[in-house]
Amino acid sequence: MIDGLIFDKDGTLFDFRISWGQWAATFLRRIASDEGHAARLGRAIGYDLASATFAPDSPVIAATAADIAAALLPELPGMTLAELTDRIDASAGMAPMSEAVPLRPLLEALRERGLRLGLATNDSEAPARQHLQTHGITDCFDFIAGYDSGHGAKPGPGMCLAFVRQTGLQPGRVAMVGDSRHDLDAGRAAGMRTIAVLTGVAKREELAPHADVVLDDIGAIPAWLSGLQA
Repeated sequence: MIDGLIFDKDGTLFDFRISWGQWAATFLRRIASDEGHAARLGRAIGYDLASATFAPDSPVIAATAADIAAALLPELPGMTLAELTDRIDASAGMAPMSEAVPLRPLLEALRERGLRLGLATNDSEAPARQHLQTHGITDCFDFIAGYDSGHGAKPGPGMCLAFVRQTGLQPGRVAMVGDSRHDLDAGRAAGMRTIAVLTGVAKREELAPHADVVLDDIGAIPAWLSGLQA
């Protein structure tokens, strides 16, 4: 039985390529001195400005705002790490996120099953809450944490463990849902089941060895849960 689900955000609730591809192009051009500089900034974070695509090891996929800022900083003399991290957070909160599936109906259906729901993202908590609020789903979650919420970042298990402490659930009856190895490793380290989805950049063959199941997107979770009960 599953009593709770803790979701990653980017690439899981929201389609990664659509959402963050648009954001990266806009943000890099805003902080760059010219188009060539923007392209160099893109390469520093594994993003190709011309094709609007991310390399599989891009820090934007699963790392924190501070990690992204650290990768960009050598191309931005005169800017501090703290200043750049703050600019990334401010910009990220306004990113036009694209829902992987219609979120409100899915989350409400999961709650109607009696499930407790959490969010554990390597994004900062403030922009994460902005994204949830923009899409009208903040109230669907019992727990919301970013890498800066005091529980550590994934692949560490801190956010997952904080979720079970807050809800009183047993880790073995909770599933971590995500699109990256960071998500799945965090869930496993917390003693949870793991659900991989393919709405990020990672491929099925990369995620399958680390997941109990690989689904096309989170819309397939209700059917998977029904299969467990059967």
